[in-house]
Amino acid sequence: MTTQPEALALTLADMLANSKSPGCFPAAKELRRLHEVNTELLAALEKLARLGNGEHYGNSDGNMIARAAIAKGETK
Repeated sequence: MTTQPEALALTLADMLANSKSPGCFPAAKELRRLHEVNTELLAALEKLARLGNGEHYGNSDGNMIARAAIAKGETK
């Protein structure tokens, strides 16, 4: 399933890649790269948020820091 932010980022990257304006293709490439890095970082934060607690979120300081960072990336 594609989330709204993911779909928006990829649609914007497609629009930039298809633009005739100079500099848009590198911007599209960078947007796709940043999206990939963001996906990897969120996956790492999810692991940290559950570290020591199996499949459930934990409540240690580290778990809570990871959960707060994940929440910043969520859209409502």
